[in-house]
Amino acid sequence: MPLAMVRAHPLLPFAAVAAGIGTFSTMDAAMKGASILAGVYSALLLRNLIGAALALPLWIRAGTGLPSRESLKVHALRSAVVACMAPLFFWALVRLPMAEAMAISFIAPLIALYLAALLLGETIHRRAVIASLLGLGGVMVIVAGRFDGGAMTADAGWGIAAVLTSAMFYAWNLVLQRQQALIAAPAEVALFQNLFVALILLVAAPWLLTIPSPAALRLITMAAALAVVSLLLLSWGYSRAEAQALVPIEYTGFIWAALLGWQFFDEPVTWATLAGVALIVVGSWVAMRGLPSTP
Repeated sequence: MPLAMVRAHPLLPFAAVAAGIGTFSTMDAAMKGASILAGVYSALLLRNLIGAALALPLWIRAGTGLPSRESLKVHALRSAVVACMAPLFFWALVRLPMAEAMAISFIAPLIALYLAALLLGETIHRRAVIASLLGLGGVMVIVAGRFDGGAMTADAGWGIAAVLTSAMFYAWNLVLQRQQALIAAPAEVALFQNLFVALILLVAAPWLLTIPSPAALRLITMAAALAVVSLLLLSWGYSRAEAQALVPIEYTGFIWAALLGWQFFDEPVTWATLAGVALIVVGSWVAMRGLPSTP
């Protein structure tokens, strides 16, 4: 098949985003291990610093030059959102099974509907309300499963609260991801997001940074490399297809989270988690069907 046809194949953006989600989920597993060993803050700061160092030669090789002022504003805004979202999610990931944390985070696309109404003045239709109720029901099923199994500890409760708060930032991140991909090349996104997040987190380094063990540093380096690859794949995919078509692929992350959590952390997947994620996915499907199609 000629190279031009390969580049133009309509399924390639979906394949790139699916690969990006799988890579990002593997990064989550590495970060969970690193956060347990070194703490969330140190693991996240070092991951972004190493990620920026890995992305720098890719950006230089791409030869795109310095980003415009408009691009820098979007990079800075998304990095600020990620700097709020990521610590909350990884803090929760230390306290919850990966599949459970990922399932609860899937409510983000539904939150994005309300963010669009708040930030862009869009009308909230009845379909969106139904979708949100289904998503909320899914979260409640997962939480109820913890109560029923006697596993609702204080740590788990705070972990669920952290995932829900992180999901609010992730919903905003989904909107910014498409905007960023349209104005910046993948290598630029990978470099400046890692760099700006690291600069934001560095503010707290005098009080929170600890020197990781060699084992933790290996996991952090692995996570940094996986994060860069994932950013490249997601940026490439989101620049070539609409966000509303690609967002459902986010749900493949649950499969990765369940497999990686079981393989590396001996985490079982409960029926309550499966039922909850089903309700959340159905809710998002209902919401996506209500979106207007574009040519």
